Amino acid sequence: MSLSSWKRLEEEKPALAKFGAARLDGKVAYFATTRSDGRPRAHPVTPVIGGGYIFVFLNADSPRTTDLLVKPDFSLHCFMNDSSGSSGEFQVNGRAEKVDNKERRGLAESFSSFRPSTSSNLFELLITDVLSTVYRGGRPLRDRWIAGSTREIRKLNS
Repeated sequence: MSLSSWKRLEEEKPALAKFGAARLDGKVAYFATTRSDGRPRAHPVTPVIGGGYIFVFLNADSPRTTDLLVKPDFSLHCFMNDSSGSSGEFQVNGRAEKVDNKERRGLAESFSSFRPSTSSNLFELLITDVLSTVYRGGRPLRDRWIAGSTREIRKLNS
């Protein structure tokens, strides 16, 4: 399983990265982690995208933080505006890496639309794959990018 940065997505699939940033950056999204007993946990977060990175700030005492420190796998899905999916869907999967570097934290804060708590933890989201779905005439049109692969997967029907 390859891991890539948001920058690599921007370089290899700029339209897909632009769509993802429009659906995620500074907006509420759903962040799924894995509890220590293996069950999933989903919480709202506000992703920060900029400078070739995608980040999330999490409270130090949050169960999500604990989950990621034990098992860093995650799935992030944009908020849906309505039940028809008219705004489109965007999902990022991968592994979260805790960032302790002050310069990188400063960078994340400079791109953030909100002021994170000084006690919050910063995680960079390293990507294994992304998936977008837009609905045209009621039919899903999907675009997927897999880290470490330049192949493109498009389906008109699921």
